[in-house]
Amino acid sequence: MAIDRGASALGLVSAMPSGPGVIPEEQIAEIAAAVPPPIATFLLTSLQSAEEIIEQHARCRTNTLQLCDRLTSGTHADLRRALPGIRLVQVIHVTDETSVAEALAIAPHVDALLLDSGNPSLAVKELGGTGRVHDWRLSRRIRTESPKPVFLAGGLNPNNARQAVEAVAPFGLDLCSGVRTNDHLDPAKLAAFFGALG
Repeated sequence: MAIDRGASALGLVSAMPSGPGVIPEEQIAEIAAAVPPPIATFLLTSLQSAEEIIEQHARCRTNTLQLCDRLTSGTHADLRRALPGIRLVQVIHVTDETSVAEALAIAPHVDALLLDSGNPSLAVKELGGTGRVHDWRLSRRIRTESPKPVFLAGGLNPNNARQAVEAVAPFGLDLCSGVRTNDHLDPAKLAAFFGALG
């Protein structure tokens, strides 16, 4: 459904501490194997160990890793060595000015940044799917200063998609809750979203 509407990438959500859209790794692998090129397949992972992420990727076999939390064991370089040809996208949860510095420090080590509205500091981490918009002025600064492409996420929906593009001018948009109803992809919302960008 998403590809038919014009999506250039599919986000496949593995186990998360919170948020919508989680599917089993076996299903992620099935979808990743069936998606035709040039559509990208993003494995959204909440794991923080490079070794565990490498093992998870071996099970899921997507062409892109979306790191939804900070690495606490191992480095982006470890992931690159172990997974040549696999794209690395680091999520930055835009909360305040410190997010700008964090994004610019990580950018040289990944293929792209994804700016979202989560909060990994909470007792139950929010790593995406919050439905909340963050301060797009901070995202615009990151996009302007980053040497790598920037995706924008966080509370995007058919009503604010065009405004988001105008405010941040990102490489691409990432969305989840804004096109879902009762935790399922909603064809009408999806059509409205792409229509708003048309």
